[in-house]
Amino acid sequence: MKIAMVGSGYVGLVSGACFADFGHDVVCIDKDEGKIESLRQGVMPIYEPGLAELVAANVKAGRLSFSTDLAASIEDAQAIFIAVGTPSRRGDGHADLSYVYAVAQELAENLKTPAVIVTKSTVPVGTGDEVERIIRESGTAVRFEVVSNPEFLREGAAIGDFKRPDRIVIGAEDEWAQGVMKEVYRPLFLNRAPILFTSRRSSELIKYAANAFLATKITFINEMADLCEKVGADVQDVSRGIGLDNRIGAKFLHAGPGYGGSCFPKDTLALLKTAEDYNSPVRLVEAVVKVNDSRKRAMGRKAIEALGGEARGKRVALLGLTFKPNTDDMRDAPSIAIVQTLLDAGAEVVAYDPEGMEAAAAIMPEVTMAPNAYAAIEGADAIVLVTEWDAFRALDFARIRRLANAPVMVDLRNVYDPAEVRAAGFEYTSVGRP
Repeated sequence: MKIAMVGSGYVGLVSGACFADFGHDVVCIDKDEGKIESLRQGVMPIYEPGLAELVAANVKAGRLSFSTDLAASIEDAQAIFIAVGTPSRRGDGHADLSYVYAVAQELAENLKTPAVIVTKSTVPVGTGDEVERIIRESGTAVRFEVVSNPEFLREGAAIGDFKRPDRIVIGAEDEWAQGVMKEVYRPLFLNRAPILFTSRRSSELIKYAANAFLATKITFINEMADLCEKVGADVQDVSRGIGLDNRIGAKFLHAGPGYGGSCFPKDTLALLKTAEDYNSPVRLVEAVVKVNDSRKRAMGRKAIEALGGEARGKRVALLGLTFKPNTDDMRDAPSIAIVQTLLDAGAEVVAYDPEGMEAAAAIMPEVTMAPNAYAAIEGADAIVLVTEWDAFRALDFARIRRLANAPVMVDLRNVYDPAEVRAAGFEYTSVGRP
């Protein structure tokens, strides 16, 4: 089957490469000529484990190609995916759908053969209706159907998530469109991956509801962590105790500095705006967004408390900048608010991240980027572990004691055992533990 993927960002590139690996003929399309030329040369625009190798293998096999020419690329494509960005709109927080609608207009002008048009981008309820209206009002006589097929990819584990999904959600009520989508996902269908066919609007809402629920779990355990610190309980024990309940589950119950990234912040906000538009407020999600926003600066204040309450003139080493490990994504990363809190208090900040420093440097120019963790730690009055990269899980504390100005560590991801770190001579602060 020929598949056209409009948008070669994170979702489009991972999805396109995986579909090609299934044996489909895939062309990834993007207006950014520089990005397309880099992809043709094997240079990835994002860091995702295994992606460069997957792209190279399928380009070599002739199943994956890249183009800036939408009209030529969609010719004879049976499925055309829209995988462009839907960032939060400035001013009101609604999802910015201008890129999605621009693609719909371009498809309307260039569609020559029957195709199922699939919104892979995360879009609010009713977006598929508008995409369909745009194309139908162009007067095209070509048969098409608009389908919703949200992605559920975790950055850092996207390829595995795509090939071994918990479920595949497809919003399609037309029999022909369902048949095309079954063929698109045929390898997973044969492997009996759960495929859920719903209405288009239900599919669109499923993505937002899922992300809002996961964001709620994260925020809930973070608030429990604060309570644990007050009452002398251990949040990791609490997390395990409730996570073993099958009705709750253990995932997303790890206390930390709050959620960030490309999905949870913008999707929770977009869901709030949709609920407002339909006069059906989701007050629980409102609280989640508010608590998470305030938590990030609270983690900066936790670091200042570890410095004795005074950060002016102190040097702080930050380990990890990206919102999670195994990605270079800095979007809404907790480190941004933590750094700003420290800078506002007069601290000097030196940081190291295995993949995110280039993106971080543009966001936080006042921060000195170090070539490795120990270079960041040298002369530091406190070490703050922000992102749980594997590279930070076995630090040499004897070496750190020699390098640091003071043996103070703030572990915002609870990577280390408190007793072991304190036995090494450190003042140790973690999250939700006595």
